[in-house]
This record gives sequence, structure tokens and C-alpha cells, in this order.
Amino acid sequence: MLSSLAADRARVADLDAQILFLERSLKELKSQRQPVLERLDSYKYPVLTLPTEITTEIFMHFLPTYPLCPPLTGLDSPTLLTQICHEWREIALGTAALWRAISISSLMPFEHQFRLSSMWLNRSNCSPLSLDLAIYLLRRTELLSPLFLHCARWQHLNLRRLSIPLLRMIQFPMPLLRSLDLFLTNDDPDFITAKVVFPEAHLLRTVVLNDHAAKVLTLPWVQLTSLTLHGVYPQECVPILRYTSNLVHCKLVLVDDDGDVTIPDITLPALQSLELTGYAEGYLKTLIVPALRDLRVSESFLDPECIETLAAFISKSRCQLQELCVTDTAAESRDSYRDGFPLITVSFGRSTLDS
Repeated sequence: MLSSLAADRARVADLDAQILFLERSLKELKSQRQPVLERLDSYKYPVLTLPTEITTEIFMHFLPTYPLCPPLTGLDSPTLLTQICHEWREIALGTAALWRAISISSLMPFEHQFRLSSMWLNRSNCSPLSLDLAIYLLRRTELLSPLFLHCARWQHLNLRRLSIPLLRMIQFPMPLLRSLDLFLTNDDPDFITAKVVFPEAHLLRTVVLNDHAAKVLTLPWVQLTSLTLHGVYPQECVPILRYTSNLVHCKLVLVDDDGDVTIPDITLPALQSLELTGYAEGYLKTLIVPALRDLRVSESFLDPECIETLAAFISKSRCQLQELCVTDTAAESRDSYRDGFPLITVSFGRSTLDS
């Protein structure tokens, strides 16, 4: 028993010696650690030494070119810039232009998207806004309210599968609106008689509409410089094109109703670029475009005598056509276009149905 007691005392003494050694070692390590920490605290990463203006410019190039919209979250979102460090977070949150383009889609729950979009609206301050909204996926229209409150800042508006009742909800003055891309559904019983006017859109210049939107929407047509109509009948273009005297670019995706309808001639004196896609034989003859320089036309728009039809169109318009692209044409007939128009740059391709 005495030997065991002596052994325990020796063991305790040994442990005390080890503890003392470790405490002295720990104290020494702490003393060595402190100056290292001080040097780290004083170190500045080169990127953080840049002037705020340069960092802001780098942040702007991180995003898609406005008015294209980045996602609300993820690696391609400006929210990523707020998660790198405190300094970058402060710069990102203080740069209103990073938050001015908002996209709503089906990639996450809508309640979460609209909470995020409300934050973006606040961060964007007074900047003009670009909105890309897949509203057909919504079930609660009240979620749009935060966006409606900022309609005076809307500059670029892309609305997909919008219903007529919801369209009526946004008939507010939009003094900054420059472009409108609108695809309407016809699930409203009053669709045929419904007429919707966009008031106070004095800066609107670029418009893309599907057939339903073209039927019900009244816009300041005369001030437009670019117009795209999707899936419309030739006769439906008449009440619109007769007022678009300042158009510079026009794309028509037409459908033929096979009816015996007489289409009057339409003169577009400023039009420089024209694309005709779809099917409406003979429609080209109804257009008089003296300023036209670039024509992209599906062969389906031409009579069987394609070269003669194009030559008559150019002669009637008295235009100086420079670029001609004939789409959906057989390879064996291409030489006839080149031979028929030796002074014009002729190319061939496929019809583009997207705006």
C-alpha cells in the first residue's frame, strides 16, 4: 500500500511538471500569435485597395447587360456580391444599379421571390427598372402590389402570359417606359371587347406583342421605332401599321387565314429593316417602304415567280435595298436570287420565330 501511495505521488508530480511545461509553452505560443494577428489585421487584399468607383464598375460588369435581368439568387445574382466580405457587401448594397433588373420565374416559390423583389426595389432606390415577369404562373395577384407601386420607374417591361384582368390592373402612367414585350392570354370572357390603353408612355419606342395583345392594346403607335407582332393575321396588322409612320425596324410573324381578304397598301416611310416570317402569300406586295435597306423574308411570302415578286416590290417602294436574306428556300434555287439581284448582298437562312 505504501508503494502504491508513493507511485501516485510521483505520478501527480510528473503530471504537474507536464502541465507547467504546457502552460509555459501555451503562453509562449500566444505571445508569438499576437503579432501575427496584428499583421493580418493590418493587411489589405489588393482588390480591397481599389477605389469604390472601380469596384462598382467591376460589379456592374459581373451582371448581364441591362436591361437583361440576373436571377434573384445564386452565383449569377448580385446577392453573391453581398456575401464575400463586409466591404463588398456595403458597396453592393449602396449601388442602386445592381438591383434595377428584376426577374420573376418558376424557379422558386413566388412568396419568396416577391419578398426578394421587394428588397431589390428598395435597394434600387430611384433607378429606372427592367422587369421580366412570368405572371401566368402566379395564383395570388396581390403579390404584384410591390411592383405596381413603382410603375413610374418601369423602363423595360417583359410580361409573359398575362391575363386581361391583370393587364387592367397596371394601367398606370409609365413616363419612363421605353420597351414593352407583352404576351396575353384570352381566358377572359370579355376578351373580344376589352380595350386596354397604356397612358403617359411618351418614351415608348420598342414593342413586341402576340396576337391577343395586338387585338386589345392601344399604344402610342406613331412614336414607335421598333415593332414585332407574333401570330397575327395580315388584316390585323393594318389598323396598327397605318399609324406607325416612324418605324425603323419591323418584324411580322404572320398566319394566313385562307380567306379572300383584300389588304390595303401600307406605307412605312422610315422603315429600314423588315422581317417577314410565317405564311401570307402576296403580303409583301402591300408594303411600300422607300427607306428599306435590310429585308429578311420567308420564301412563303413570295409568289411562285419569286424573283419577279421581289423586283416588283423593290421597284414599287423605290428603295435602295442593300441586304436580302431569303429564308426557308431550296438550295437549288439560290443562284437565281444572286443572279436576279447582283447589286444586293444576298444570303439564305431559316426563319426566326423568336423576337
